[in-house]
Amino acid sequence: MSSNQPHVIVLIGPTASGKTELAIQIADYFKTRIHNIDSRQIYKSMDIGTAKPSENQQKKIKHFLIDLEEPDNSINVKQFQKIAQKSIKKEIKYNYLPFLVGGSGLYMNSITKGFFVPDVPPQNNLRIQLEKLGQKECWEILKNCDPISTQTIDFADHVRTIRALEVFYVTGKPLSTQKVQKPPGWKILELGLDRDNLKERIFQRTKNMFFSGLLEETKNLISQYGADLPKLETIGYREARDVLNNHLTIDKAVELTTTKTMQFAKRQKTWFRNKNNPIWLNNKNLLKDAIIKIESFLS
Repeated sequence: MSSNQPHVIVLIGPTASGKTELAIQIADYFKTRIHNIDSRQIYKSMDIGTAKPSENQQKKIKHFLIDLEEPDNSINVKQFQKIAQKSIKKEIKYNYLPFLVGGSGLYMNSITKGFFVPDVPPQNNLRIQLEKLGQKECWEILKNCDPISTQTIDFADHVRTIRALEVFYVTGKPLSTQKVQKPPGWKILELGLDRDNLKERIFQRTKNMFFSGLLEETKNLISQYGADLPKLETIGYREARDVLNNHLTIDKAVELTTTKTMQFAKRQKTWFRNKNNPIWLNNKNLLKDAIIKIESFLS
């Protein structure tokens, strides 16, 4: 690798496309480690609902940027960017090939493209008022004052919705207009993973989550952090909580979660097309195609 410009590999793709499994195979082949770029896997105790790499997978390949914080202590993009960049620079220093894997486009691009967001401190009084309004009302307000941000912030993402409103009310400008870029001095290969059978994969994964401990995980989160924990408003956990409260059957929860996840995956793919434009891998032989492309990039 060039000593002047470190090489960095990125693997992006929509949720449930199989990034974790493929990334482990790639990391094993190139004898490197994985930086997980996922906005929910950075929180402890949220394993099943976020499809976090399993204990065995993490034993096989070292993963960074997982379990950074308790679920009731949110990490914003700017904070994550700082933590991730420090970790990646350490990898470069020790002559590893940095390998970034994830589906959170904004978090990924904050690192690879050097997005900088306003450094607005938390506004506790404003947050209390917004919490009282509820997520549905906050989302409608954000659509009016910053419609561009709602294209990348999920309608159920309570934390990022409030953060975008917070920035708007403090600065008087939409968050989407305040992002600037300062790309790192890396040579980056961005690979994309997508599947023709994504809907089936999402349904199967959702079903496995609900029948393999998501309800118990959600129950534990409620017990430890309270039923009003904002992370419980995200896809999967909200439906699991509704099952625990007898508002939904498990079958209906699986159906709703699958639908919401498909909608989220569609937004992810739109983001990747518009903001990233990766080299998409051939689904007929993903690992072989990835190895060929990476070896060509490194040569």
